[in-house]
Amino acid sequence: MGVSARAPSKKPIEWSWRSRVVRGWVYQLLALGVVIAGVWFLAHNTQENMRTRGIQSGFDFLGSAAGFDIGETTFVAYDPSESYGKALWVGVLNTLRVAVIGIVLTTILGVLVGVGRFSRNALVRGLCYAYVEVFRNVPILLQLLMWYLLFVDVLPPTQSAWKLGGMFFLSKGGLSLPAPVWAAGHAWMLLGAIVGILVAARYRAGLQREFERTGQDRNRWAVPLAMVLGGAVVGCAAGGAPREWSMPEQLAFMVDGGMSATPEFLAVLIGLVLYTGAFVAEVVRGGIQSVSLGQTEAASALGLSRRQMMKLVILPQAMRVIIPPLTNQYLNLTKNSSLAVAIGYPDVVSISNTTLNQSGRAVECIAVIMVVYLSTSLSTSALMNWYNKRVAIKER
Repeated sequence: MGVSARAPSKKPIEWSWRSRVVRGWVYQLLALGVVIAGVWFLAHNTQENMRTRGIQSGFDFLGSAAGFDIGETTFVAYDPSESYGKALWVGVLNTLRVAVIGIVLTTILGVLVGVGRFSRNALVRGLCYAYVEVFRNVPILLQLLMWYLLFVDVLPPTQSAWKLGGMFFLSKGGLSLPAPVWAAGHAWMLLGAIVGILVAARYRAGLQREFERTGQDRNRWAVPLAMVLGGAVVGCAAGGAPREWSMPEQLAFMVDGGMSATPEFLAVLIGLVLYTGAFVAEVVRGGIQSVSLGQTEAASALGLSRRQMMKLVILPQAMRVIIPPLTNQYLNLTKNSSLAVAIGYPDVVSISNTTLNQSGRAVECIAVIMVVYLSTSLSTSALMNWYNKRVAIKER
């Protein structure tokens, strides 16, 4: 008769100073108390000094009329008669616009250049190496100024913009391109694409389980991409299939219509992507080099091509090394976007500075900036930590 194994019973906590657990809780509570006391002292001291000097404090100014215009309002309509709170919200959206698009483009560029450093083609290796060394060693502020001066000094004026197919216009006024006229059908198309993404994720998970069970690897991009596009097409058809587009048109002194990106936005985006992409490329290169040579030799012995070797053997093992420093680069890109104030892009720092100068609420405006960057950084870290756990190699 077999004897069943019992799980070891938990030892009860001994509520005495001799218990390491109790001492640990006491020390943590004391440290937390010291931090709370320090924060209270600083806040109280600041408030008293401001009251003594007759400086107003509080966030009630957010409801007052801002009285200044914002040159770039992409997502929400804004008028100078609206409140400071609305103006700051526009700045937050402009910051997120640069950060999100920049992270996506930086990831694509960094991965391509990092993998290109291992190319058998000497020209490709040399170009990737030169790109990394040039853009990584030039300060980001100088790069932003360089790109901004390129747009406002080198490019032609708006009335003689460079044209491509009569649909794309590039000049000192920025980049103009066709844009769909928003209708209810586009919302349905977006909903269909989201459903397609969810179905494609389930399908890819099934392919992964099949690969782990049988060792047969199938194309994981063609069918999922077709699912997403099919969902978008079905959603568009359900919403009436809107076909109206706003096309840019060259007028006497300007380009009207379509969708436009200002020189300030383009300079910030290009500068941040090229600068951070160089660091991401080095992160990817270091992660790939961390995989032992024996893994590459084993994959080659199995007859895998270089593409299969990189996709199935090297990159999955390199991700545990790549993701932590990659998260740092994403955070650096978001925080470096605050340098956009140097070239006039209306991000949250620029609008907060204008608000501070008009309202005199320095502490409150700086607190808003801190909260914005703290929340975006913590959100990015939480998302990347979740992804890191998801792709981590499970030990058997």
